[in-house]
Amino acid sequence: MPEASHLNYQHRSRSGACDRFLQKIGINTDLPALGSAVARVVQLTSSDGEAVHNLTHLVLSDVALTQKILRLSNTAVYRTVSGGKPVTTISRAIFLLGFDTIKTAALAMLLVDGLTDGKHAHSVRSELARALYASVIGRELARRSHHPGAEEAAIAALFKNLGRLLVASHDHALYSEIVALIDSGSHTAGQAAMQVMGCSFELLADTVLQQWDIPDTIIRALVPTGSRVLRPSHNRQEWMQQVATFSAEAARLVPAMQEGGDNGALCQPLLARFGAALNLDQDKLEQLFANVAQEIRILADSMDLALPPPPLLPPMPPMPMPIAAAAPAEPDGLPSELLMVQLDAGAQQSDARHASGKPLHARELLLAGVQDVTQMMASGRCKTNELILQVLETIYRSMGFRFAALCLRDPKSGQFRARIAIGEQHAARQSGFAFSRSSTRDLFQLALDNDADLMVSDATTAKIRDLIPAWHRALLPDARSFIVLPLVLQKMPLGLFYADRAQLAPEGVPSDEAALIKTLKGQVLAALNPG
Repeated sequence: MPEASHLNYQHRSRSGACDRFLQKIGINTDLPALGSAVARVVQLTSSDGEAVHNLTHLVLSDVALTQKILRLSNTAVYRTVSGGKPVTTISRAIFLLGFDTIKTAALAMLLVDGLTDGKHAHSVRSELARALYASVIGRELARRSHHPGAEEAAIAALFKNLGRLLVASHDHALYSEIVALIDSGSHTAGQAAMQVMGCSFELLADTVLQQWDIPDTIIRALVPTGSRVLRPSHNRQEWMQQVATFSAEAARLVPAMQEGGDNGALCQPLLARFGAALNLDQDKLEQLFANVAQEIRILADSMDLALPPPPLLPPMPPMPMPIAAAAPAEPDGLPSELLMVQLDAGAQQSDARHASGKPLHARELLLAGVQDVTQMMASGRCKTNELILQVLETIYRSMGFRFAALCLRDPKSGQFRARIAIGEQHAARQSGFAFSRSSTRDLFQLALDNDADLMVSDATTAKIRDLIPAWHRALLPDARSFIVLPLVLQKMPLGLFYADRAQLAPEGVPSDEAALIKTLKGQVLAALNPG
Protein backbone atom coordinates (compact mmCIF):
# COMPACT_ATOMS: atom_id res chain seq x y z
CA MET A 1 0.00 0.00 0.00
CA PRO A 2 1.49 3.40 -0.95
CA GLU A 3 2.42 5.64 1.96
CA ALA A 4 -0.22 8.28 1.15
CA SER A 5 -2.97 5.66 0.86
CA HIS A 6 -1.85 4.09 4.11
CA LEU A 7 -2.09 7.47 5.88
CA ASN A 8 -5.54 8.08 4.42
CA TYR A 9 -6.69 4.64 5.55
CA GLN A 10 -5.37 5.33 9.06
CA HIS A 11 -7.20 8.66 9.11
CA ARG A 12 -10.48 7.03 8.08
CA SER A 13 -10.03 4.36 10.78
CA ARG A 14 -9.36 6.95 13.44
CA SER A 15 -12.34 9.06 12.41
CA GLY A 16 -14.47 5.93 12.39
CA ALA A 17 -13.43 5.11 15.95
CA CYS A 18 -14.37 8.60 17.06
CA ASP A 19 -17.70 8.44 15.24
CA ARG A 20 -18.46 5.04 16.73
CA PHE A 21 -17.72 6.37 20.19
CA LEU A 22 -19.95 9.42 19.67
CA GLN A 23 -22.70 7.15 18.40
CA LYS A 24 -22.25 4.86 21.38
CA ILE A 25 -22.63 7.62 23.93
CA GLY A 26 -25.40 9.21 21.87
CA ILE A 27 -27.63 6.14 22.15
CA ASN A 28 -26.67 5.49 25.75
CA THR A 29 -29.92 5.63 27.72
CA ASP A 30 -28.42 7.57 30.61
CA LEU A 31 -26.32 10.21 28.88
CA PRO A 32 -29.10 12.12 27.08
CA ALA A 33 -31.01 12.37 30.37
CA LEU A 34 -27.85 13.63 32.07
CA GLY A 35 -27.35 16.19 29.30
CA SER A 36 -30.93 17.40 29.65
CA ALA A 37 -30.57 17.82 33.42
CA VAL A 38 -27.21 19.56 33.08
CA ALA A 39 -28.53 21.92 30.40
CA ARG A 40 -31.51 22.94 32.54
CA VAL A 41 -29.24 23.84 35.45
CA VAL A 42 -26.67 25.65 33.29
CA GLN A 43 -29.33 27.80 31.65
CA LEU A 44 -30.64 29.12 34.98
CA THR A 45 -29.35 32.60 35.77
CA SER A 46 -29.64 34.59 38.98
CA SER A 47 -30.88 37.59 36.98
CA ASP A 48 -34.13 35.75 36.27
CA GLY A 49 -36.86 36.70 38.74
CA GLU A 50 -37.94 33.05 38.97
CA ALA A 51 -34.38 31.73 39.30
CA VAL A 52 -34.62 30.57 42.93
CA HIS A 53 -37.99 28.99 42.26
CA ASN A 54 -36.72 27.17 39.17
CA LEU A 55 -33.49 25.96 40.78
CA THR A 56 -35.46 24.72 43.79
CA HIS A 57 -37.76 22.80 41.43
CA LEU A 58 -34.85 21.21 39.60
CA VAL A 59 -33.15 20.04 42.77
CA LEU A 60 -36.35 18.80 44.43
CA SER A 61 -37.22 16.75 41.34
CA ASP A 62 -34.19 14.55 42.07
CA VAL A 63 -34.35 12.94 45.52
CA ALA A 64 -30.67 11.99 45.56
CA LEU A 65 -29.61 15.47 44.47
CA THR A 66 -31.83 17.04 47.16
CA GLN A 67 -30.19 14.93 49.86
CA LYS A 68 -26.70 15.81 48.67
CA ILE A 69 -27.36 19.55 48.48
CA LEU A 70 -28.82 19.51 52.00
CA ARG A 71 -25.86 17.47 53.23
CA LEU A 72 -23.49 20.01 51.66
CA SER A 73 -25.41 22.89 53.25
CA ASN A 74 -25.11 21.26 56.68
CA THR A 75 -21.37 20.63 56.62
CA ALA A 76 -19.32 22.32 59.32
CA VAL A 77 -18.12 25.22 57.15
CA TYR A 78 -21.48 26.11 55.62
CA ARG A 79 -23.36 25.68 58.91
CA THR A 80 -21.58 28.81 60.16
CA VAL A 81 -23.56 30.77 57.56
CA SER A 82 -26.82 29.54 59.09
CA GLY A 83 -25.73 30.35 62.64
CA GLY A 84 -25.21 26.67 63.42
CA LYS A 85 -28.86 25.78 62.76
CA PRO A 86 -29.68 22.89 60.42
CA VAL A 87 -30.66 23.65 56.84
CA THR A 88 -33.69 21.54 55.98
CA THR A 89 -34.94 22.99 52.67
CA ILE A 90 -33.39 23.72 49.28
CA SER A 91 -34.86 27.23 49.16
CA ARG A 92 -33.18 27.95 52.51
CA ALA A 93 -29.87 26.56 51.20
CA ILE A 94 -30.05 28.89 48.19
CA PHE A 95 -30.89 31.86 50.42
CA LEU A 96 -27.93 31.20 52.75
CA LEU A 97 -25.21 29.87 50.44
CA GLY A 98 -26.14 31.82 47.33
CA PHE A 99 -27.67 30.89 44.01
CA ASP A 100 -24.37 30.37 42.19
CA THR A 101 -22.89 28.11 44.88
CA ILE A 102 -25.89 25.76 44.85
CA LYS A 103 -26.05 25.86 41.05
CA THR A 104 -22.43 24.83 40.50
CA ALA A 105 -22.60 22.24 43.30
CA ALA A 106 -25.71 20.74 41.69
CA LEU A 107 -23.93 20.54 38.31
CA ALA A 108 -20.96 18.76 39.86
CA MET A 109 -23.26 16.31 41.65
CA LEU A 110 -25.23 15.57 38.47
CA LEU A 111 -21.99 14.89 36.60
CA VAL A 112 -20.70 12.57 39.32
CA ASP A 113 -23.97 10.62 39.52
CA GLY A 114 -24.35 10.41 35.75
CA LEU A 115 -20.83 9.29 34.88
CA THR A 116 -19.76 7.05 37.76
CA ASP A 117 -18.83 3.60 36.45
CA GLY A 118 -18.61 0.75 38.95
CA LYS A 119 -16.63 -1.52 36.61
CA HIS A 120 -13.82 0.97 36.11
CA ALA A 121 -14.35 3.06 39.20
CA HIS A 122 -10.69 4.02 39.72
CA SER A 123 -10.21 5.58 36.28
CA VAL A 124 -13.55 7.36 36.31
CA ARG A 125 -13.03 8.60 39.86
CA SER A 126 -9.63 9.98 38.88
CA GLU A 127 -11.13 11.98 36.01
CA LEU A 128 -14.09 13.08 38.14
CA ALA A 129 -11.67 14.29 40.80
CA ARG A 130 -9.85 16.40 38.23
CA ALA A 131 -13.14 17.89 36.99
CA LEU A 132 -14.27 18.70 40.55
CA TYR A 133 -10.92 20.23 41.47
CA ALA A 134 -11.04 22.40 38.36
CA SER A 135 -14.59 23.51 39.08
CA VAL A 136 -13.75 24.60 42.63
CA ILE A 137 -10.62 26.41 41.40
CA GLY A 138 -12.73 28.18 38.79
CA ARG A 139 -15.25 29.18 41.46
CA GLU A 140 -12.48 30.64 43.62
CA LEU A 141 -11.25 32.76 40.71
CA ALA A 142 -14.82 33.77 39.85
CA ARG A 143 -15.33 35.08 43.38
CA ARG A 144 -12.40 37.45 42.89
CA SER A 145 -13.49 38.66 39.47
CA HIS A 146 -15.19 41.90 38.50
CA HIS A 147 -16.76 40.32 35.40
CA PRO A 148 -20.57 39.95 35.40
CA GLY A 149 -21.70 36.33 35.40
CA ALA A 150 -18.22 35.23 36.46
CA GLU A 151 -19.63 31.98 37.85
CA GLU A 152 -19.83 30.67 34.27
CA ALA A 153 -16.06 30.23 34.48
CA ALA A 154 -16.53 27.58 37.18
CA ILE A 155 -18.96 25.73 34.89
CA ALA A 156 -16.49 25.90 32.01
CA ALA A 157 -13.76 24.59 34.31
CA LEU A 158 -16.01 21.66 35.30
CA PHE A 159 -16.49 20.75 31.64
CA LYS A 160 -12.84 21.23 30.65
CA ASN A 161 -12.08 17.58 31.44
CA LEU A 162 -15.36 16.23 30.00
CA GLY A 163 -13.76 14.54 26.97
CA ARG A 164 -11.44 12.38 29.09
CA LEU A 165 -14.25 11.70 31.55
CA LEU A 166 -16.64 10.51 28.83
CA VAL A 167 -14.08 8.14 27.37
CA ALA A 168 -13.16 6.75 30.80
CA SER A 169 -16.79 6.10 31.71
CA HIS A 170 -18.08 4.80 28.36
CA ASP A 171 -15.16 3.05 26.63
CA HIS A 172 -12.47 2.01 29.06
CA ALA A 173 -10.49 0.11 26.41
CA LEU A 174 -10.03 3.32 24.41
CA TYR A 175 -9.24 5.23 27.59
CA SER A 176 -6.59 2.72 28.67
CA GLU A 177 -4.92 2.83 25.25
CA ILE A 178 -4.78 6.63 25.29
CA VAL A 179 -3.46 6.81 28.87
CA ALA A 180 -0.77 4.23 28.06
CA LEU A 181 0.55 6.43 25.25
CA ILE A 182 0.51 9.50 27.51
CA ASP A 183 2.27 7.68 30.35
CA SER A 184 4.95 6.42 28.01
CA GLY A 185 6.02 10.01 27.41
CA SER A 186 5.87 9.58 23.66
CA HIS A 187 2.60 11.48 23.16
CA THR A 188 0.83 14.47 24.58
CA ALA A 189 -2.80 13.96 25.56
CA GLY A 190 -3.93 15.54 22.31
CA GLN A 191 -1.60 13.41 20.19
CA ALA A 192 -2.62 10.21 21.99
CA ALA A 193 -6.34 10.92 21.59
CA MET A 194 -5.88 11.70 17.89
CA GLN A 195 -3.94 8.49 17.28
CA VAL A 196 -6.43 6.24 19.08
CA MET A 197 -9.77 7.95 18.37
CA GLY A 198 -9.12 10.26 15.46
CA CYS A 199 -10.27 13.31 17.38
CA SER A 200 -9.10 15.32 20.35
CA PHE A 201 -10.69 15.30 23.81
CA GLU A 202 -11.60 18.95 23.21
CA LEU A 203 -13.50 18.14 20.01
CA LEU A 204 -15.30 15.32 21.77
CA ALA A 205 -16.36 17.57 24.65
CA ASP A 206 -17.37 20.33 22.21
CA THR A 207 -19.59 17.91 20.26
CA VAL A 208 -21.33 16.55 23.35
CA LEU A 209 -21.85 19.96 24.94
CA GLN A 210 -23.41 21.25 21.74
CA GLN A 211 -25.77 18.27 21.77
CA TRP A 212 -26.63 19.23 25.36
CA ASP A 213 -27.44 22.82 24.27
CA ILE A 214 -24.84 24.32 26.60
CA PRO A 215 -24.41 28.08 25.95
CA ASP A 216 -21.80 28.96 23.35
CA THR A 217 -19.91 31.22 25.78
CA ILE A 218 -19.11 28.19 27.93
CA ILE A 219 -18.16 25.98 24.98
CA ARG A 220 -15.84 28.65 23.54
CA ALA A 221 -14.16 28.96 26.93
CA LEU A 222 -12.93 25.35 26.51
CA VAL A 223 -10.80 26.17 23.46
CA PRO A 224 -7.13 25.51 24.39
CA THR A 225 -4.99 28.58 24.94
CA GLY A 226 -1.78 26.88 23.83
CA SER A 227 1.38 26.78 25.92
CA ARG A 228 2.26 30.46 25.61
CA VAL A 229 2.59 32.86 28.55
CA LEU A 230 -0.80 34.57 28.94
CA ARG A 231 -1.41 38.28 29.37
CA PRO A 232 -4.36 40.01 31.08
CA SER A 233 -7.55 39.40 29.14
CA HIS A 234 -9.27 42.03 27.03
CA ASN A 235 -12.82 40.77 27.64
CA ARG A 236 -14.92 38.34 29.67
CA GLN A 237 -14.79 35.57 27.04
CA GLU A 238 -10.99 35.59 26.95
CA TRP A 239 -10.86 35.65 30.77
CA MET A 240 -13.19 32.60 30.97
CA GLN A 241 -10.93 30.75 28.53
CA GLN A 242 -7.90 31.57 30.67
CA VAL A 243 -9.67 30.49 33.89
CA ALA A 244 -10.84 27.20 32.37
CA THR A 245 -7.34 26.38 31.13
CA PHE A 246 -5.67 27.44 34.39
CA SER A 247 -8.20 25.47 36.47
CA ALA A 248 -7.59 22.29 34.48
CA GLU A 249 -3.80 22.67 34.79
CA ALA A 250 -3.97 23.54 38.50
CA ALA A 251 -6.35 20.64 39.21
CA ARG A 252 -3.57 18.20 38.36
CA LEU A 253 -1.47 19.66 41.18
CA VAL A 254 -4.02 19.78 44.02
CA PRO A 255 -3.48 16.21 45.30
CA ALA A 256 0.28 16.78 45.37
CA MET A 257 0.13 20.04 47.35
CA GLN A 258 1.51 19.70 50.88
CA GLU A 259 -0.21 21.64 53.64
CA GLY A 260 2.36 23.90 55.28
CA GLY A 261 5.08 22.58 52.97
CA ASP A 262 7.16 24.23 50.27
CA ASN A 263 5.11 24.04 47.09
CA GLY A 264 7.10 26.62 45.17
CA ALA A 265 8.47 24.17 42.64
CA LEU A 266 4.98 22.90 41.84
CA CYS A 267 3.52 26.39 41.56
CA GLN A 268 6.26 28.04 39.53
CA PRO A 269 5.25 26.79 36.06
CA LEU A 270 1.66 27.87 36.69
CA LEU A 271 2.75 31.30 37.90
CA ALA A 272 5.08 31.77 34.97
CA ARG A 273 2.26 31.10 32.50
CA PHE A 274 -0.84 32.46 34.25
CA GLY A 275 0.40 34.81 36.97
CA ALA A 276 0.17 38.04 35.01
CA ALA A 277 -3.09 37.11 33.30
CA LEU A 278 -4.97 36.17 36.50
CA ASN A 279 -3.20 38.46 38.98
CA LEU A 280 -1.61 35.62 40.94
CA ASP A 281 1.62 35.42 42.90
CA GLN A 282 3.03 32.67 45.12
CA ASP A 283 1.08 33.70 48.23
CA LYS A 284 -2.21 34.13 46.38
CA LEU A 285 -1.79 30.82 44.62
CA GLU A 286 -1.05 28.92 47.81
CA GLN A 287 -4.05 30.53 49.52
CA LEU A 288 -6.18 29.53 46.56
CA PHE A 289 -4.98 25.93 46.84
CA ALA A 290 -5.71 25.94 50.58
CA ASN A 291 -9.27 27.16 49.97
CA VAL A 292 -9.77 24.61 47.21
CA ALA A 293 -8.53 21.72 49.36
CA GLN A 294 -11.09 22.61 52.03
CA GLU A 295 -13.99 23.05 49.62
CA ILE A 296 -13.27 19.89 47.66
CA ARG A 297 -13.27 17.83 50.85
CA ILE A 298 -16.67 19.26 51.75
CA LEU A 299 -18.07 18.69 48.25
CA ALA A 300 -16.73 15.15 47.99
CA ASP A 301 -18.05 14.28 51.44
CA SER A 302 -21.54 15.50 50.55
CA MET A 303 -21.48 13.27 47.44
CA ASP A 304 -20.01 10.19 49.16
CA LEU A 305 -17.21 10.34 46.59
CA ALA A 306 -13.87 8.98 47.72
CA LEU A 307 -11.18 11.45 46.68
CA PRO A 308 -7.53 11.70 47.79
CA PRO A 309 -8.06 14.45 50.41
CA PRO A 310 -9.61 13.11 53.64
CA PRO A 311 -13.23 14.16 54.24
CA LEU A 312 -14.24 16.58 56.95
CA LEU A 313 -15.95 15.41 60.09
CA PRO A 314 -19.70 14.85 59.60
CA PRO A 315 -21.98 17.78 60.46
CA MET A 316 -23.54 18.09 63.89
CA PRO A 317 -27.03 16.58 64.02
CA PRO A 318 -29.91 19.05 64.37
CA MET A 319 -31.19 19.43 67.93
CA PRO A 320 -34.32 21.60 67.83
CA MET A 321 -36.59 21.49 70.87
CA PRO A 322 -40.26 20.56 70.41
CA ILE A 323 -42.96 22.99 71.45
CA ALA A 324 -46.54 22.40 72.56
CA ALA A 325 -49.67 24.27 71.55
CA ALA A 326 -53.37 24.21 72.39
CA ALA A 327 -55.78 22.31 70.16
CA PRO A 328 -57.67 24.48 67.67
CA ALA A 329 -61.38 24.96 68.18
CA GLU A 330 -63.76 23.19 65.80
CA PRO A 331 -65.62 25.62 63.52
CA ASP A 332 -69.30 25.06 62.80
CA GLY A 333 -70.47 23.09 59.79
CA LEU A 334 -67.34 20.95 59.31
CA PRO A 335 -67.11 17.18 59.87
CA SER A 336 -64.62 16.46 62.64
CA GLU A 337 -62.80 14.04 60.34
CA LEU A 338 -61.52 17.01 58.35
CA LEU A 339 -59.84 18.86 61.19
CA MET A 340 -56.19 18.35 62.06
CA VAL A 341 -56.39 15.44 64.48
CA GLN A 342 -54.97 15.96 67.97
CA LEU A 343 -52.68 13.03 68.59
CA ASP A 344 -49.79 12.35 70.91
CA ALA A 345 -46.65 12.73 68.84
CA GLY A 346 -44.75 10.33 71.10
CA ALA A 347 -41.11 9.36 70.75
CA GLN A 348 -39.80 9.95 67.25
CA GLN A 349 -36.93 8.61 65.19
CA SER A 350 -35.22 11.13 62.91
CA ASP A 351 -34.65 8.55 60.17
CA ALA A 352 -38.10 6.91 60.20
CA ARG A 353 -41.40 7.61 58.46
CA HIS A 354 -45.04 6.69 58.81
CA ALA A 355 -46.52 4.42 56.16
CA SER A 356 -47.93 7.56 54.52
CA GLY A 357 -44.40 8.89 53.96
CA LYS A 358 -44.61 11.52 56.68
CA PRO A 359 -41.34 11.80 58.68
CA LEU A 360 -41.68 10.83 62.33
CA HIS A 361 -39.66 13.95 63.19
CA ALA A 362 -42.00 16.26 61.27
CA ARG A 363 -42.29 18.52 64.32
CA GLU A 364 -38.55 19.22 64.37
CA LEU A 365 -38.51 19.89 60.64
CA LEU A 366 -41.45 22.28 60.94
CA LEU A 367 -39.81 24.09 63.83
CA ALA A 368 -36.61 24.51 61.83
CA GLY A 369 -38.71 25.91 58.99
CA VAL A 370 -40.37 28.45 61.26
CA GLN A 371 -36.96 29.58 62.50
CA ASP A 372 -35.64 29.82 58.94
CA VAL A 373 -38.56 31.95 57.75
CA THR A 374 -38.24 34.19 60.81
CA GLN A 375 -34.57 34.76 60.02
CA MET A 376 -35.34 35.42 56.35
CA MET A 377 -37.94 38.05 57.31
CA ALA A 378 -35.57 39.69 59.79
CA SER A 379 -32.76 39.89 57.20
CA GLY A 380 -34.62 42.53 55.20
CA ARG A 381 -33.42 41.03 51.92
CA CYS A 382 -36.09 38.39 51.45
CA LYS A 383 -38.57 38.71 48.57
CA THR A 384 -42.17 37.67 49.17
CA ASN A 385 -42.04 34.92 46.53
CA GLU A 386 -38.89 33.47 48.11
CA LEU A 387 -40.50 33.46 51.55
CA ILE A 388 -43.63 31.75 50.20
CA LEU A 389 -41.48 29.15 48.45
CA GLN A 390 -39.60 28.52 51.69
CA VAL A 391 -42.88 27.97 53.59
CA LEU A 392 -44.28 25.74 50.85
CA GLU A 393 -41.14 23.61 50.72
CA THR A 394 -41.06 23.37 54.54
CA ILE A 395 -44.61 21.99 54.59
CA TYR A 396 -43.88 19.72 51.62
CA ARG A 397 -40.69 18.18 53.05
CA SER A 398 -41.59 18.20 56.73
CA MET A 399 -44.88 16.39 56.22
CA GLY A 400 -43.74 14.05 53.43
CA PHE A 401 -46.16 15.24 50.74
CA ARG A 402 -45.78 14.29 47.08
CA PHE A 403 -47.24 17.57 45.65
CA ALA A 404 -47.79 21.00 47.19
CA ALA A 405 -49.08 24.30 45.84
CA LEU A 406 -49.90 27.86 46.83
CA CYS A 407 -53.20 28.98 45.37
CA LEU A 408 -54.04 32.72 45.22
CA ARG A 409 -57.19 34.59 44.26
CA ASP A 410 -57.07 36.51 40.97
CA PRO A 411 -58.49 39.99 41.76
CA LYS A 412 -59.91 40.38 38.24
CA SER A 413 -61.63 37.03 37.71
CA GLY A 414 -62.10 36.10 41.34
CA GLN A 415 -60.83 32.61 40.50
CA PHE A 416 -58.36 30.81 42.77
CA ARG A 417 -55.34 29.47 40.86
CA ALA A 418 -52.10 27.73 41.84
CA ARG A 419 -49.25 30.23 41.54
CA ILE A 420 -46.37 28.18 42.95
CA ALA A 421 -46.12 24.38 43.01
CA ILE A 422 -43.49 21.78 43.85
CA GLY A 423 -43.29 18.01 43.81
CA GLU A 424 -44.39 15.33 41.36
CA GLN A 425 -45.75 16.59 38.02
CA HIS A 426 -45.82 20.07 39.52
CA ALA A 427 -46.11 21.93 36.20
CA ALA A 428 -49.07 19.94 34.87
CA ARG A 429 -50.86 19.92 38.20
CA GLN A 430 -50.26 23.63 38.76
CA SER A 431 -51.80 24.53 35.40
CA GLY A 432 -54.96 22.55 36.22
CA PHE A 433 -55.31 23.62 39.85
CA ALA A 434 -58.00 26.32 39.63
CA PHE A 435 -61.52 26.84 40.95
CA SER A 436 -64.09 29.59 41.50
CA ARG A 437 -66.01 30.49 44.65
CA SER A 438 -69.48 29.02 44.65
CA SER A 439 -72.29 28.10 47.00
CA THR A 440 -71.41 24.45 46.59
CA ARG A 441 -70.60 22.79 49.91
CA ASP A 442 -67.20 21.28 49.14
CA LEU A 443 -63.93 21.01 51.02
CA PHE A 444 -62.31 24.08 49.55
CA GLN A 445 -65.34 26.34 49.96
CA LEU A 446 -65.81 25.20 53.58
CA ALA A 447 -62.15 25.78 54.41
CA LEU A 448 -62.22 29.31 52.98
CA ASP A 449 -65.59 30.20 54.51
CA ASN A 450 -64.54 29.02 58.00
CA ASP A 451 -60.84 29.91 57.79
CA ALA A 452 -60.24 26.35 58.96
CA ASP A 453 -57.09 24.28 58.41
CA LEU A 454 -58.22 20.86 57.19
CA MET A 455 -56.52 17.48 57.15
CA VAL A 456 -58.02 14.72 55.05
CA SER A 457 -56.48 11.48 56.33
CA ASP A 458 -58.56 9.20 54.11
CA ALA A 459 -60.15 10.70 51.02
CA THR A 460 -61.81 7.40 50.08
CA THR A 461 -64.42 7.41 52.86
CA ALA A 462 -67.93 8.25 51.68
CA LYS A 463 -68.33 11.19 54.05
CA ILE A 464 -65.16 12.86 52.71
CA ARG A 465 -65.50 11.77 49.09
CA ASP A 466 -68.83 13.57 48.78
CA LEU A 467 -67.13 16.85 49.76
CA ILE A 468 -64.33 16.61 47.17
CA PRO A 469 -65.13 18.79 44.11
CA ALA A 470 -65.16 17.31 40.62
CA TRP A 471 -62.20 19.40 39.42
CA HIS A 472 -60.01 17.97 42.21
CA ARG A 473 -61.07 14.38 41.49
CA ALA A 474 -60.20 14.89 37.82
CA LEU A 475 -56.85 16.57 38.46
CA LEU A 476 -55.66 14.45 41.40
CA PRO A 477 -57.64 11.18 41.26
CA ASP A 478 -55.07 9.26 43.33
CA ALA A 479 -54.84 11.75 46.22
CA ARG A 480 -55.55 9.68 49.34
CA SER A 481 -54.68 12.24 52.00
CA PHE A 482 -54.22 16.00 51.77
CA ILE A 483 -54.33 19.30 53.65
CA VAL A 484 -56.06 22.58 52.84
CA LEU A 485 -54.73 25.67 54.65
CA PRO A 486 -56.75 28.79 53.80
CA LEU A 487 -55.10 32.20 53.77
CA VAL A 488 -57.66 34.66 55.11
CA LEU A 489 -56.83 38.26 55.98
CA GLN A 490 -59.43 40.42 57.72
CA LYS A 491 -62.14 37.92 56.70
CA MET A 492 -61.06 38.21 53.05
CA PRO A 493 -59.89 34.90 51.48
CA LEU A 494 -56.59 35.50 49.67
CA GLY A 495 -55.89 31.89 48.74
CA LEU A 496 -54.73 28.65 50.31
CA PHE A 497 -51.94 26.13 50.68
CA TYR A 498 -52.63 22.63 49.38
CA ALA A 499 -50.51 19.48 49.68
CA ASP A 500 -51.27 15.78 49.20
CA ARG A 501 -50.01 12.21 49.29
CA ALA A 502 -50.97 9.10 47.36
CA GLN A 503 -51.19 7.17 50.66
CA LEU A 504 -53.61 7.30 53.57
CA ALA A 505 -52.39 9.24 56.63
CA PRO A 506 -54.10 7.80 59.73
CA GLU A 507 -51.43 9.37 61.98
CA GLY A 508 -53.06 12.80 61.52
CA VAL A 509 -51.42 16.04 62.65
CA PRO A 510 -50.55 16.40 66.36
CA SER A 511 -51.30 19.72 68.08
CA ASP A 512 -47.66 20.85 68.18
CA GLU A 513 -47.27 20.26 64.43
CA ALA A 514 -50.58 22.03 63.77
CA ALA A 515 -49.39 25.04 65.77
CA LEU A 516 -46.17 25.24 63.76
CA ILE A 517 -48.08 24.99 60.48
CA LYS A 518 -50.32 27.84 61.66
CA THR A 519 -47.20 29.86 62.47
CA LEU A 520 -45.85 29.30 58.96
CA LYS A 521 -49.19 30.32 57.50
CA GLY A 522 -49.18 33.44 59.68
CA GLN A 523 -45.74 34.39 58.37
CA VAL A 524 -47.04 34.22 54.80
CA LEU A 525 -50.08 36.33 55.70
CA ALA A 526 -47.77 38.92 57.26
CA ALA A 527 -45.74 39.03 54.03
CA LEU A 528 -48.90 39.35 51.90
CA ASN A 529 -50.44 42.04 54.08
CA PRO A 530 -49.70 45.41 52.41
CA GLY A 531 -50.31 47.21 55.70
